[in-house]
Amino acid sequence: MPTDAEVRWLPVREVGEVRMGKQLSPASREGVGQFPYLRVANVYEDRIDLADVKTMSFTRAERRVYELHPGDILLNEGQENLRMVGRSALYSGPAGSYCFQNTLIRFRPGSHVIPEYAQAVFVRWRLNGVFAGIAEKTSISHLGGNRFGSLLFPWRPLRDQRRIVGVVDAVSEQERAIEASIAKLKAMHSRALDGLLDGLEWDSVLAEASIGAIRNGFSPIESEAWTGVQMLGLGCLTRTGFEPVQLKNAPSSVTAKHPAALCDGDLLMSRANTRELVGLAGVYRDVGVPCIYPDLMMRIRASARCSAEFLDAVLRSTRSRRYVRSMAQGTSESMVKISAKTVRELPVPLPSLEEQARVLATLGDLSRQVDAEGEELAKLRSLKRGLMDGLLNIGGGPALSG
Repeated sequence: MPTDAEVRWLPVREVGEVRMGKQLSPASREGVGQFPYLRVANVYEDRIDLADVKTMSFTRAERRVYELHPGDILLNEGQENLRMVGRSALYSGPAGSYCFQNTLIRFRPGSHVIPEYAQAVFVRWRLNGVFAGIAEKTSISHLGGNRFGSLLFPWRPLRDQRRIVGVVDAVSEQERAIEASIAKLKAMHSRALDGLLDGLEWDSVLAEASIGAIRNGFSPIESEAWTGVQMLGLGCLTRTGFEPVQLKNAPSSVTAKHPAALCDGDLLMSRANTRELVGLAGVYRDVGVPCIYPDLMMRIRASARCSAEFLDAVLRSTRSRRYVRSMAQGTSESMVKISAKTVRELPVPLPSLEEQARVLATLGDLSRQVDAEGEELAKLRSLKRGLMDGLLNIGGGPALSG
């Protein structure tokens, strides 16, 4: 390895081991030697979620190959959202307690690379579009182990790596404190929402609070070129409502007058997803250009007796979420569906518009506190990105080895 203080651009595969995980198959689901493994659903940016871990069969030899050790970095190999390809997290659990699936790439740093430094580089690569630039783009975008291994890594002496990690960790500690405050406020919001709605009569159904048919959207093949009309991805419906985080170009055959074209204030609800996420709802807000919603969402238009914002709050309540999950059907927990009939018959409270406004106003105070903390977090993350870009100085480096 080089020893001078200048950054050296070396292929990722030369500064650590790059390995794809084991492929899941029907036989491995039921075979002997069941062992816990991690998959895309477990790996978030800088965080591994072990709340829902699956098992499949691994031989003793396979476990030695695919087991995770502290300091390993897991990267999402495939994602529907191109910007999320390469999302990564550092594994810090016990050695040999988990293996990993081929939807993930494992990077095991060599002795001359600090894991936290490598993770900082990978986060910057995702945010700066490096991973998106080399991903194979199909219905699911794939990073690819070979392409990832060919990326040129900015190697530095260990003392410089430690200095960079120290600065990043200091900012990350502030980031985690704000995130904890936001999580606490959101929990308070959820309890307040349930308390306010529990005091109302749930003697109506959603069909009585809406007008027109509850319709599925339209999912044409995405256009690579800008056509003036965009399409929502399923990821635009989050646990906290509508967020335009996954927009795609519609084909030229789709115009602003398409039946699936959205209006500001339309209420959207996902009709297919995992059991935990199916039925997420949000009020669509104009994204600046005509936009359609996909087949995996339903559009609900509130009647004069109800506001879309109130219905959105109802659909995000614990009572409604429990009902939706109980009514979802499917052979696989990774993709269950709810029908328009289920949505039409979903129990809802339908108080006066004045009472609806009171509920929303009460929740609004907590929402504003969450928004204020969110703005502080966004500023801190912007500062962190600038610091990391300056410290890592990887923006102008080469992308792939020859």
